[in-house]
Amino acid sequence: MDGCGVSPCDLDREFAPQIAQLIATPPLQSAQEYYDELIRSKKHDGIGVSYSGKHGKGVCANRDFAEDELILKDQMLVGAQHSLNKIDCVVCSYCFRFIGSIELQIGRRLYLQSIGASSGSTPERHCHGSDVGSSTGCSGSTNGNSSAVPQEVIMSLMDGDTSLPFTDQFCLPSVVACPGGCEGELYCSQSCADSDWDSYHSLLCTGSKTEPLRRSALQKFVQHANGTNDIFLVAAKAITFTLLRYKKLKRQPASHKSSFSLLMEAWKPLSMGFKKRWWECVALPEDIDSSEEDSFRQQIRDLAFESLQLLKDAIFDPECAPLFSLDVYGHIIGMFELNNLDLVVASPVEDYFIHIDDLPESEKDEAEKVTGPFLDALGEDYSVPCEGTAFFPLQSCMNHSCCPNAKAFKRDEDKDGRAVILALRSISKGEEITISYIDEDLSYEERQAQLADYGFTCACSKCQEERPI
Repeated sequence: MDGCGVSPCDLDREFAPQIAQLIATPPLQSAQEYYDELIRSKKHDGIGVSYSGKHGKGVCANRDFAEDELILKDQMLVGAQHSLNKIDCVVCSYCFRFIGSIELQIGRRLYLQSIGASSGSTPERHCHGSDVGSSTGCSGSTNGNSSAVPQEVIMSLMDGDTSLPFTDQFCLPSVVACPGGCEGELYCSQSCADSDWDSYHSLLCTGSKTEPLRRSALQKFVQHANGTNDIFLVAAKAITFTLLRYKKLKRQPASHKSSFSLLMEAWKPLSMGFKKRWWECVALPEDIDSSEEDSFRQQIRDLAFESLQLLKDAIFDPECAPLFSLDVYGHIIGMFELNNLDLVVASPVEDYFIHIDDLPESEKDEAEKVTGPFLDALGEDYSVPCEGTAFFPLQSCMNHSCCPNAKAFKRDEDKDGRAVILALRSISKGEEITISYIDEDLSYEERQAQLADYGFTCACSKCQEERPI
């Protein structure tokens, strides 16, 4: 039972006690042990996760940090590139580095744009979420003119038969194909391909090596997510991450635990994320009147149930049945809604065209004779970054402040999907590390309204100073 009435999912009733354990806040000692081990294994010695009665968990400095110093590079637990951002960017599906070559990045984008133009349609971005239940957008459609470049030239770029000037200074990792034969996932190395396969993709691959009935079911699930909200694709990766961990734990010879005990252990990394049901925590869109709120939230739940049914048709495992309940699915999506730090990786295409523009005049004129038509065809949005949604286990522990001492910021050398946290000012050992979840330059009223979506009222020093008497 939730705010939208009786659940339409039978598993919610059949496995209610197990589901309650899955979505419960982990015991303090278990959570502290998890974060201590995570920090130790990733060698993040400069920080620690601690708990207080006031704010729950938070991240504290274990040493002094200078202004602009790197505090943390946090590897995502689960993440995915927005579906239609794949039109603009070719990146590794595991680490999200740009791959191939500058020529491939430009050629492929112009090719996909030309397909959209020839069909008389401009692709809309159904991202997390451009339709219903959204709080994060993704790359906008281009305003370029791909037809200005002949199709054979575009194909020559993609095939590597045409080289652009100075691209040898912007080398990218070679493209590695999916081990299962699907065309949707590409990688920067065999290591990333194997890691993705072992952690998530082996259960979601729609390639030729997947059994036909399951492949068809997966394609229906992906099609639904791409047409509604691609946050479902990230939720599916969270479920497959848990399923594959469960199978690995079960194979261990010394394991005599029950199936549910193994499932709880496999679920542990995701259990740490702050969660609410998606349809209860998603912000009400501005164009929805408050009188329609109940109907809107019901629509969101029904949409999640449609997605879940399609996913169950593809990968359901009866040993892990509680994981496929609507309540757990809703909490997984809600976790991304409440904890996500946008996945963003800057495009090397931007660096390339900046380099051309900065050349000495004589070299620049010669280079632009070749590169100019491509830049014109790409339009003002010539350097769309890789964009997506991810859950970062340590970044998600950082509390908000409207006067934070740290920020998420990618430097020039940060080429992959890890979250990068830098110090905004000097931070002393023992001080809590805070970031801003919103634009801290907004007015007090606007900040509090946005933070209400996260379920709290901010009482930082800035808010206390600006709070109306």
